[in-house]
Amino acid sequence: QVQLVESGGGLVQAGESLRLSCAASGNIFSVNRMAWYRQAPGKQRELVAGLTSGTSPNYVDSVKGRFTISRDNAKNTVYLQMNSLKPEDTAVYYCNANLALSSWSVFRTYWGQGTQVTVSS
Repeated sequence: QVQLVESGGGLVQAGESLRLSCAASGNIFSVNRMAWYRQAPGKQRELVAGLTSGTSPNYVDSVKGRFTISRDNAKNTVYLQMNSLKPEDTAVYYCNANLALSSWSVFRTYWGQGTQVTVSS
């Protein structure tokens, strides 16, 4: 079974930084894409940043220039460095991974349990 475990959330003041981590564990054969989503109260879940193997990362416009997504493929881990945080970044952040468990299995998408990020003004 696959597990995605997030860490690094917390309460910070506007302008400060946080670094989120998400480690995928289990009998993983290949990881295609890892991404971060977020969901604020009363809003739909949105893609924050994604990183597909062999391509450049993509970001939602509101975080461009402030957030950076990166991956450690050897550890099946994705990071989200969040700088210059704003109150509107407050949300539960979810890790997402599209991966296969063997060379003959299809790629499936898995989700982490979420980590709370709160930015005070």
